Amino acid sequence: MKSEEISHHRMVSQKLYNVEKCSPQEIVKHFGAMQAQDYAMAKWAVGCRCEASEKEIEEAVNSGKIIRTHILRPTWHFVAAEDIYWMLDLSAPQVKRFTISAAKKYGFDTQKLDKTLHSIQKLLSGNNHLTRDEIMQELDIKKTSKEDFLSAAIIMHAELDGLVCNGKMKGKQITYALLEERVKNPNSKLTKEEGLAKLALRYFESHGPATLQDFSWWSGFPPTICLKSINAIKLQLNSIEIENQYYYFKNQAFDNNKSIESVHFLPAFDEILISYKTREASFLADHQSKVFTNNGIFKPIILENGKVIGIWKRTIKKDHAKIETDFFNETESSKKEVLFEGIKAFENYLQTKVVIE
Repeated sequence: MKSEEISHHRMVSQKLYNVEKCSPQEIVKHFGAMQAQDYAMAKWAVGCRCEASEKEIEEAVNSGKIIRTHILRPTWHFVAAEDIYWMLDLSAPQVKRFTISAAKKYGFDTQKLDKTLHSIQKLLSGNNHLTRDEIMQELDIKKTSKEDFLSAAIIMHAELDGLVCNGKMKGKQITYALLEERVKNPNSKLTKEEGLAKLALRYFESHGPATLQDFSWWSGFPPTICLKSINAIKLQLNSIEIENQYYYFKNQAFDNNKSIESVHFLPAFDEILISYKTREASFLADHQSKVFTNNGIFKPIILENGKVIGIWKRTIKKDHAKIETDFFNETESSKKEVLFEGIKAFENYLQTKVVIE
């Protein structure tokens, strides 16, 4: 495998070729966790890998088949319902350090946090789905600033504690519900070592070829712990050294597929970029500032044969969706017609007409 082939093989692992007839929750389970702070774009990250429409993915989220919560690094992720408990057991202790520290700045020590969580449990009991503002109003917790960091820390802590997760959407507003009322808690538990091994195997199967540093970045665990996890599953992994760097991938992840001609309009924060520590395999360094900002805001990208060639944005109108593109290099009109074939999947997903400008 050559370095320029990494992007192609990652697209195979990430199910961007030969979109499968599978459910949205099966796609999420394949990845283990999919970054989802931008809800609209996160749904498309699932939709571009299966034949589900946006409405079908929303139904999977609203019904609790897919859980949207804070896990791994302190950010939103989609997680399959069957994975939520063991993954919380594994990653919550390290992420809770962030929420505890944030809450302390506003006078909420661990004892006060626990008391607040007990009140939230009583509020949401009986499948009562409330927005964050509604919960804070009931608790008589005032907004502390324009950004409202206190309520964010409290709710995130409740998520990591396994108390709450996303409820049904209330229009365009996110609600919260009791996790135990959405997903049954299994009787069996994994040890930390078993959980780390399972997480590592899931990552390299869905993201490989990837490095130790990539897995550490994605999982939020330090490299020393991640290396132990890789060693625990080494019989189930292949590895290859490229430019003094080891890349790991699941044994059955690859076949003899040659590079496939393809164009993908991928969402902001898509796993094809954000799940790796470095992203040189997908775009030129000169284009980095156009793909994501210094403070970590990733743009929706246009991917041609595994390489980022531009960015795009959508605007939803009454009877259609408008797509605006910004290519890094001048693109011939004839080539643009081929590129725009890649947007047809988005049209099917939205179930509305797409107009490209």
